Order: sequence, then C-alpha cells, then structure tokens
Amino acid sequence: MKKLPERSCIGCGEKKGKNELIRIVRSPEGEFSLDESSRKNGRGAYLCRNAECLRKAWKRRGLEKSFREAISAEVYEALREEFEKIAG
Repeated sequence: MKKLPERSCIGCGEKKGKNELIRIVRSPEGEFSLDESSRKNGRGAYLCRNAECLRKAWKRRGLEKSFREAISAEVYEALREEFEKIAG
C-alpha cells in the first residue's frame, strides 16, 4: 500500500493530502506564484483551497516563516488575485 504525502497548510495548520492543497512557490529568481501542478521549480509552501486560509497566512506571516524572508503586501495581493481565479 502506497503512502500518500501530507502537507500542512500555512494558514490554518491543518494537515491534508498534498493533492488537496495549493502550492505557493518562490522561483529561483525570487518571484512568487501559485502552482496547481506542484511541479514548478523552487521552494514551496501549501495552502488549503480556501480564501480564509490565505487571509490567515497573511495575518500570521505564514509565508515569511516558510520562505524565511520578508514578503511585501503587493506579493500577497497578487497571490490573492491568482488564488481567487483558481479556487473560486
């Protein structure tokens, strides 16, 4: 029996299957984007498919902790817009 990978949401902290979450990736060039396929190159963090979790991650500085760097409000806004298109 194959074990399914689990990841923690940086917003709510809940563990879920990797395929149930949306990956936020920082490319080697330093750009942030959403990665639905979980195949883009770069460091990643995971969020539930819930806009509330993105808001919590922003409030709790989840991206800063995951990527170990300061994240600007513009990055959060761009991710929020991209998130709304994907998650609905």
